[in-house]
Amino acid sequence: MSVPSGESSPASQVSPASGSPPHSSRSVARSAGTIGLATMTSRILGLVREQVMAYLFGAGNVVDAFNVAYRIPNLVRDLFAEGAMSAAFVPTFTRYLTRDGKTAALRLGSHVINGLLVVTLVIVVAGIVFAEPLVWLFAGDYAKVPGKFEMTVTMTRVMLPFLTLVALAAACMGMLNALDRYLVPALAPAMFNVGSILVTVLGVPLLMWLGWPVLYALPVGVVAGGVAQLVVQWPSLRREGYRYEAVLDPREPGLRRVLLLMGPGTLGLAATQINVFVNTWLATGEGTGAVSWLTYSFRLMYLPLGIFGVSIATASLPGIARRAAEQDTVGLRDTVSSSIAMMLTLNVPATVGLMVLAEPIVALLFERGAFTARDTAATAGALMAYAVGLTGYSVVKIASPTFYALGQSRTPVMVSVLSVLVNAGLNLLLVREYGYRGLAFGTSLTALLNAGLLLLLLRRQLGRLDARHLVSVLFRVSLASAAMGVAAWWLAQQLLVWLPGMALPLQILRVGAAIVAAIVVLAVGLNLLKVREFTDVVGALGARVRRMRG
Repeated sequence: MSVPSGESSPASQVSPASGSPPHSSRSVARSAGTIGLATMTSRILGLVREQVMAYLFGAGNVVDAFNVAYRIPNLVRDLFAEGAMSAAFVPTFTRYLTRDGKTAALRLGSHVINGLLVVTLVIVVAGIVFAEPLVWLFAGDYAKVPGKFEMTVTMTRVMLPFLTLVALAAACMGMLNALDRYLVPALAPAMFNVGSILVTVLGVPLLMWLGWPVLYALPVGVVAGGVAQLVVQWPSLRREGYRYEAVLDPREPGLRRVLLLMGPGTLGLAATQINVFVNTWLATGEGTGAVSWLTYSFRLMYLPLGIFGVSIATASLPGIARRAAEQDTVGLRDTVSSSIAMMLTLNVPATVGLMVLAEPIVALLFERGAFTARDTAATAGALMAYAVGLTGYSVVKIASPTFYALGQSRTPVMVSVLSVLVNAGLNLLLVREYGYRGLAFGTSLTALLNAGLLLLLLRRQLGRLDARHLVSVLFRVSLASAAMGVAAWWLAQQLLVWLPGMALPLQILRVGAAIVAAIVVLAVGLNLLKVREFTDVVGALGARVRRMRG
């Protein structure tokens, strides 16, 4: 059976139990555990990359320029790798696997790769030609600082080829995920970070020796990381039987479906990234450092979002796509509900933890070299504001792709457009009173609104989403998280008295002890409150550890 293509509710199209394996919370937990461990590796390496940049360049004009220049390809990376590619390609690829077999699905992969190659190369060339007006559009205030605007334009031109590399890497990631191969695509972003770190660390002294501007190490590192992210996935695809074909037929039904879904899919999943881009534009007028503080803080918020949010969404999407293709509404509803419940179980505590320990975490990770105590305080303030929306960001990554799996592309698009408009209005108001912190807080409120509207509309589409259980999970997890937050805050304050000083070992000890205490209190609380999803996660992790030992 095909995915419903109209806007009618599939609630009336329930089929008998399908032949596909059940996508229960435990199976999602197992897959999400694999993705989460790989993503954690990537995010940690991403933090190392940010630490290298903070140590070498601090939060001044060079990093401000780099962050604006990087925002364009990074926006496309987030949309393709964790958004529109998954939302459009994975359901279509899965449909071909289910209906036409693996050979047809892999041939569709070649069509999509070639289509992306053509489209992104055109964008890259246009971006290089029109880089100056593009940068002026988003960071015109940089022209007030001598050399800053020109530096941003140059970096933008150097990094634009990253668009093509990340689009191809995302296509590989989508095929591997649809084939239930999660580890390698989840590790691919880690290779991006490795490439970026190596080129930056080795490039700075080399450029100094050559007498060239050291700032070019940053954009060249991004391109090198993009190459690594693509290359690392190719052997796994070949083992699955994929062989590249130079085919590109616009009449191919699967390609047309992917491209048609990717247009609204990109917009529907774009709310967070467009909102961050709006923040960057507004922050350019908040003085030197504001763009960097927002970027560093958003990267830190993305650590739990990637480990918990993206991993659960990635693990659940193939099951959601299968259920939609088979018109199994009951199974689809159960998969979505269990995935959201697991998301709440992990992300609510992460929100509290980031807010309570924001300043010591930022100081531990970044405060050295050119990154000052003032930068720490400013970044921590933005991090607390961004953390408010963590659960909203994560829920969107499940809810929005579900609509695309159902062929209901208009709904998330309309919600996304509304979210962008609300975010722009909120941030224009909040930036006047609270500066760059208001930008982060406005984005968080908008993410929560986006998630709430999508869940409400998804409930109308699928029928009930086991709302009673979801509310119960949210309430119990919130209680346990509150206790965790109090314990972490109290211990962090006491350790400052017992172990004063800013030496790195002392910082590691203080932050590490507070995090361990928080995890212990959270685990006890969730067990006492009988949160089933927490037991599923612990069981999945335990099984993986046992397999690794065996």
